[in-house]
Amino acid sequence: MKYRIQKEDTAPAYLQLYYQLRKDIISQVYPVGTKLPSKRLLSEEAGCSVITVEHAYSILCDEGYIESRQRSGYFVIYQSSDFLSAQIEQPKSTKRISSHTHITANADFPFSLLSKTMRRVLVKYEERILIKSPNHGCPELRQTIAEYLARSTRMTVRAEQIIIGSGAEYLYSMIAQLLGKDRIFALESPSYDKIRKVYESNGVVCDLLQMGEDGIQSSELDRTRATVLHVTPFHSYPTGITADVSKRNEYLRWAQRCGGYLIEDNFDSELTVSRKNEDTVFSMSKNDSVIYLNTFSKTVAPSIRIGYMVLPEHLLPRFEETLGFYSCTVPVFDQYVLTELIESGDFERHINRLRRARRNLIQ
Repeated sequence: MKYRIQKEDTAPAYLQLYYQLRKDIISQVYPVGTKLPSKRLLSEEAGCSVITVEHAYSILCDEGYIESRQRSGYFVIYQSSDFLSAQIEQPKSTKRISSHTHITANADFPFSLLSKTMRRVLVKYEERILIKSPNHGCPELRQTIAEYLARSTRMTVRAEQIIIGSGAEYLYSMIAQLLGKDRIFALESPSYDKIRKVYESNGVVCDLLQMGEDGIQSSELDRTRATVLHVTPFHSYPTGITADVSKRNEYLRWAQRCGGYLIEDNFDSELTVSRKNEDTVFSMSKNDSVIYLNTFSKTVAPSIRIGYMVLPEHLLPRFEETLGFYSCTVPVFDQYVLTELIESGDFERHINRLRRARRNLIQ
């Protein structure tokens, strides 16, 4: 073994260990079926506590890389070639409880902090809040979101790839116009019905693909003639299904096979009860086939109508040509407030509080 915890690394020890183990699992250092080192042995090797190893193993279990077998230890279940899951006629009515399970908790941002931030924005930005926003959003917010994504999901993107808009529905419409109504868009079935309605209102033909236990059934992906696939891999609504790592890789293989695009709708993902943010399909992609989308309606408040999408680099010229003239639909003041919430650390502290509350609800 060769695992080490670097004290100079800003990432927590359990995340450092998680990333090292995951890398070795993906690169087949630990092939499928291999038993991982015991928690005590690994803690001695890495120079950390058994609890740190337990946290790292817990995340790997949550994401479908390994599984825990009673009185036997942890075994690798991830295999890169096995992306086609068994066909499932209907999703089962009962789902296993994991860190992805949806737990109800009040996500509204503390009003006292929000009002204090608003006052700070008035003092700090002064007359700048009266100036019209650039079409793609204020550069301060776009840069802040890019840095937040790098910290929380290891998505390495430029601020120029980020487009700000007033919520997910507005961004769905922009994506439909960007990719063109001559394409067929495939959606999860069941799914949030507004997604289909927005696409169809833009002249897009939608194909509904049946869900299985871990995401869209493989037979449905083989059947569809769509070249755009809209997925909610973290927490599909209304089923609550989470796509594991193999299913997410299967989505990427599908996009590569048909020369199409994935739209990764990652709403609610920050509110996982896991101790780290979910790995995004965007960060797993190697061929620029994923458009990433998220909002702050769940993590701050429903009244915060701010969403954003991250475009692959090669789509930026097309976006500029076809949609670059659209004005940003989010007020400048709201953009600066959100910028301050993230830069101050208040946003991420709020997320951590919610995660702890949700973990306590299932203990």
